[in-house]
Amino acid sequence: MSVLIDPPNWPGPRGLLWSHLVSDTSLEELHAFAALLGVPERAFDRDHYDVPETVHQRAVALGAEPVSSRELLSRLIAAGLRRRRRREPASG
Repeated sequence: MSVLIDPPNWPGPRGLLWSHLVSDTSLEELHAFAALLGVPERAFDRDHYDVPETVHQRAVALGAEPVSSRELLSRLIAAGLRRRRRREPASG
């Protein structure tokens, strides 16, 4: 299992800091881990789950590997699982 989580450094809703939860193996693995963690499907965004700081420690206890945000992104790209947001064509 290769589920990764970065530090809760990203400001978000409810005044909490947020982390990204990804897999460098498969989206199926990521969805299964998120379900085990109790993260709702609505927290999924293209290639990761946004999880609040209140979940970080439990994710690590369940086996998520804590890594820096830079390493998380690097490993996601290397695995071919990065899904970038599509740019809208410029109007004009």
